[in-house]
Amino acid sequence: MIESVNNSKIKEYSKLQSKKYRDETGLFIVEGTHLVEEALKKTQAVEIYSLDESYTQVSESVMKKLSSLNTPPQVLAICRKLEEKEINGNILILDNLQDPGNLGTIIRSAVAFNIDTIIVSKDSVDFYNVKTLRASEGMVFNINIVVKDLSEVIPELTSNGYKVYTTNVEKGTNLDLIDIPEKYAIVMGNEGNGVREEIAELCNEAIYIPMNDTCESLNVAIATSIILYEFSRK
Repeated sequence: MIESVNNSKIKEYSKLQSKKYRDETGLFIVEGTHLVEEALKKTQAVEIYSLDESYTQVSESVMKKLSSLNTPPQVLAICRKLEEKEINGNILILDNLQDPGNLGTIIRSAVAFNIDTIIVSKDSVDFYNVKTLRASEGMVFNINIVVKDLSEVIPELTSNGYKVYTTNVEKGTNLDLIDIPEKYAIVMGNEGNGVREEIAELCNEAIYIPMNDTCESLNVAIATSIILYEFSRK
């Protein structure tokens, strides 16, 4: 049992709450039984700590040291970062997304609605952020996520036969009227500003979600989920 917060390994792993240290080590933390189970399914877990004897037992003070939660979990795992695979299949592109909860929800919806690859811009929130991981409900382990320069990757996609959609409430085509091509990518933008103009100009077509005049806009995670559902069912 590890009882001391000054244990050298515990002191090092506690730094993984920082993106900088996650990037340096290639490791990240998942907290709670469900996330740990998902990590084990994909053999990503390096170390697992628990308050009981299920895994390497630690004291409550040690668990608090490692955890980002107000109430420490019963179990958490130190995991290897996921390997970035080749971009393929149905694609979702995220431009400058900043809220970790939104990103996690989007990852979950992407898995539910048959997205194979998520491309995240370099200035988006880190998808290993603990809030993102919790909001994803472990689905981060079930989809290919890559970080790319969107100004480079979108032209590559269009040259490889992809039709790339952006969103535009004023100039877009009603989502109901879209004929879904065999190869597509959908770009969703920043919570406050949407898709940047220079990124939107690289896309083939703009779309919008029809809704009544009372509501001007939707949360990006909700809007993304609706669009992905519509694309998956057509």
